[in-house]
Amino acid sequence: MYLVNALNVIDEVKKAVIGKDSCVEMVMMAILARGHILIEDIPGVGKTTMALAFSRACAMSQNRVQFTPDVLPADITGFSIYRKDTGKFEYQPGAVMCNLLLADEINRTSPKTQSALLEVMEEGNVTVDGITREVPKPFIVMATQNPIGSSGTQMLPESQLDRFMICISMGYPDIRNEIAILKDHRSGSPVDRISPVIQMNDLLTMQEEVDKIFIHDVIYNYIAELIAKTRQHPMLELGVSPRGTIALAGMIKAAAYLAGRNYVVPNDVEKVFLAVNHHRIRLNSKARANHVTAEGVLEEIFAGVAKPSPKKN
Repeated sequence: MYLVNALNVIDEVKKAVIGKDSCVEMVMMAILARGHILIEDIPGVGKTTMALAFSRACAMSQNRVQFTPDVLPADITGFSIYRKDTGKFEYQPGAVMCNLLLADEINRTSPKTQSALLEVMEEGNVTVDGITREVPKPFIVMATQNPIGSSGTQMLPESQLDRFMICISMGYPDIRNEIAILKDHRSGSPVDRISPVIQMNDLLTMQEEVDKIFIHDVIYNYIAELIAKTRQHPMLELGVSPRGTIALAGMIKAAAYLAGRNYVVPNDVEKVFLAVNHHRIRLNSKARANHVTAEGVLEEIFAGVAKPSPKKN
């Protein structure tokens, strides 16, 4: 197993992202599971730093788009331009032609531009003027969005949110870590001190190893029961989709991989359940009136389904 490489990436990223170890590990799991990451939080807590640190530690080519209302779909997918010297149209690559795309403040741009990006996330290719081109592999989108209600934001539709494997929030650092951040910035940006610890081929190999992690039928049944409860809960008008079920299976494989196992255990499900499903459910009016939170509903669902017990031979 290439597990040591994954752990080295995590350790390297932690040099720049201080005090958010669980977030760093969750993002690493999503990358190993070939998923896209949505980070929802207020400005200035390190979302961009996280993305840049991962791109450098994994030696991935990286592009960044600061989403604003005037960003066009062609800025994302690319466009063709007529070359007078050759008499032909030449493709000009868009921002997605990289390994890791940082989509900053994705909920500040138009729905048309959002859709252009999210289509690439789903299909892994772009079509311009009838010609389809694959994006590089690996291809990871790490998008950030400000909380709904912030100036100039608009909510992503559920169908688009569903394409993100996980949604996490970093939150403010505590006092001890904030002091450490201040000291870390005395000699410039900490991202500049991040060095590549793996190559892209290493990452592709790790993704293949994660694919081979074993999930027992008992765990499959456990996952299916949990997801079914989200579709039946009286406080929810939208439960987790089959795409969410697949995402959960991928994330628990990655959790097992980082734990040094080639098989999944129930605790792996517990570790990633909230991050995978938080953005996939929608509260109904009764829940909103009673100030029920998505986290509270998911925790209740998880507590209400019995964990599989290991069988003794």
